[in-house]
Amino acid sequence: MRLYCFSFAGGSASTYLPWQAELSPDIEVCPIQLPGRGMRMLEEPFTSFPKLVATIAQVLANEYQQDRRPFAFFGHSLGAAVSFEVARFNAIHALPMPQHLIVSGCDAPQHQSPSKNLHLLSDDELIEALREFNGSPPEVLAHRELMKLLLPCLRADFTLSESYEYRNAPPLNIPITVFAGKLDPHILPADVIEWRKETTGPYRLQWFEGDHFFINPEQDLVLQCIAAELADPKQPYPEKALAISPPALPEEECACDGDSTAVALAESDCVA
Repeated sequence: MRLYCFSFAGGSASTYLPWQAELSPDIEVCPIQLPGRGMRMLEEPFTSFPKLVATIAQVLANEYQQDRRPFAFFGHSLGAAVSFEVARFNAIHALPMPQHLIVSGCDAPQHQSPSKNLHLLSDDELIEALREFNGSPPEVLAHRELMKLLLPCLRADFTLSESYEYRNAPPLNIPITVFAGKLDPHILPADVIEWRKETTGPYRLQWFEGDHFFINPEQDLVLQCIAAELADPKQPYPEKALAISPPALPEEECACDGDSTAVALAESDCVA
C-alpha cells in the first residue's frame, strides 16, 4: 500500500522520508512535495486551495492507473485539510479513493479557526508567529538568509490555510482516523471529534502527549498506530497509545446537550 503524506504549512517531503525505515516494507511512504520547497524550490507555490486539490488528485489518479496499487492518506495540520479535500474531490469525480484517511493536528474542517491573516504579516512578524507553533528550530528562525528563502513558501501555505472554505458535501465512505496532541493550543477537543461527521465508515480518535507538533517527539508511537491502522487485517494499537487519556472538556462543553461528545472523548475506537 502507498501512504501519501501531506505536510503542514512550510513543510516538505523530507519530513516524512525517515518514516519508511520504521514502517513495514508493505507500506510505501510517498510524501507529497509541493512547489516552492525542496527540489521544487524555484517553482511558484500554490495559493489557491481548489487548484491545489484538483492538481494533486489528478497526479495521484494517473499514478494509480499505472499499477492500481491501493493507497491511504496521512496529513498533518494544513496537510490534514488538503488530504481530506483531495479525498472528497476524488469521491465527487469518481476517481480512485484512498482506503484510509488519517488526519492529524487539525480541527474538523467545519470548525476551522478564524483566520489570523498570518500571510499578511511582515517578515519579522511572521517569524515571531512561527515560534508559537513550536515546529521550527530556533536556530532556523534566527537564520535571516535561510528564512528569506523559506518565507515565500510559508506565506503561500498560510494563504492556503486561511483561505480554505469548508463546503457541505456527503460524508466519505472510508475509515477516518484522527491523531491529536493533548497540549495543542491550535485545536479544541470538542471540534476535533467532529471529524466523525465526515464519514459513514469507521472512525477513531487517538490522542498523543505533546503539542501541535507531537508527531516529532512521538514519532515512534505515531508510526506504530499508523501501521496498526493500515495492517491487513487491522491490528490493535500499542498499549502505550491506549493508556493515553483524552483531555478534559471545559465544564460548559461537558454539559449534556443530547450528543455524545463526552462519550466520544472517553472512547478511543468508535464507529460513526
